[in-house]
Amino acid sequence: MYYAFPLLAVIFWAGNTVVNKLTVGVIFPAEIGFYRWLFAAVVLTPVLLRPTLRSWPVVKANLGKIFVLGVLGMAIYQSLAYFAAPKTTATNMGIVLALMPVMSLVLAIMALGHRLTVGAVVGSLFSFLGVLIVITSGDLTALADQGINGGDGMMLVAVAAYAIYSTLLKKWQIPLPAMQLLYAQVLVAVVVLFPLFAVSPQAGLNSDNLPLVLFACVFASIGAPLAWMTGIKHLGPSRTTVFFNLVPILTAVIAAVMLNETLGLHHFIGGGLTLFGVLMSEWWTRPFRMKARAQVSS
Repeated sequence: MYYAFPLLAVIFWAGNTVVNKLTVGVIFPAEIGFYRWLFAAVVLTPVLLRPTLRSWPVVKANLGKIFVLGVLGMAIYQSLAYFAAPKTTATNMGIVLALMPVMSLVLAIMALGHRLTVGAVVGSLFSFLGVLIVITSGDLTALADQGINGGDGMMLVAVAAYAIYSTLLKKWQIPLPAMQLLYAQVLVAVVVLFPLFAVSPQAGLNSDNLPLVLFACVFASIGAPLAWMTGIKHLGPSRTTVFFNLVPILTAVIAAVMLNETLGLHHFIGGGLTLFGVLMSEWWTRPFRMKARAQVSS
């Protein structure tokens, strides 16, 4: 039964990746990035304002950390996807997202002292190769001439921001209930994104874009984190994290149905290598040791 929670979370995240693409032409990126968190704040405030105010001494003591987390995990990660959407496909976005577990693992080894494993080393190489194949449409030589597509590049930055966010979240261990910490970060996102919203062109909310904003607010901003945290609580982090590997697959399926996106050979090869690398990094846990070469003195 509890397996339904992480599955629901990844369905929401995959659906939101497709929603990112659907926003193109009906609402500007800065608009939906701001409205999404503003609406989330409006929904959460009646429930969480008083408990969060009662925890004000803890919030005040960790205000700088909460601000950094809100900027990385809510403002940068979520908003960059909207700016990337006009320049790439939802399928590409989903496959780039598959790098997140590997990036988080690498950062955990570097910053948190986690043990370096053979799977982490080999899996990272496979995953990065897979993403490179996807974003170059199978022509790796194009990197030297053309570089990375702007949309795919933004998604790589977004994924890196969220991997750093996840690492700092584990490192700092802010002593707040999960929902209060989420609420505080949502408020940070509203404040940080408002100046960009104010100076950017605006289409205004209408019948075409309001459902997209509401989906991003209710399902991706609130529903997915709640379901994910519930899964971690009952199943543990390791069993829950495995479900994230379904994001690129579900994204590709939903994009094919809703956006008529087609899968090329490079998607199958690159996506397969990326997922293989992620699974290897999670399951091949033998410690990685460099063998020192014995020096023979004459």
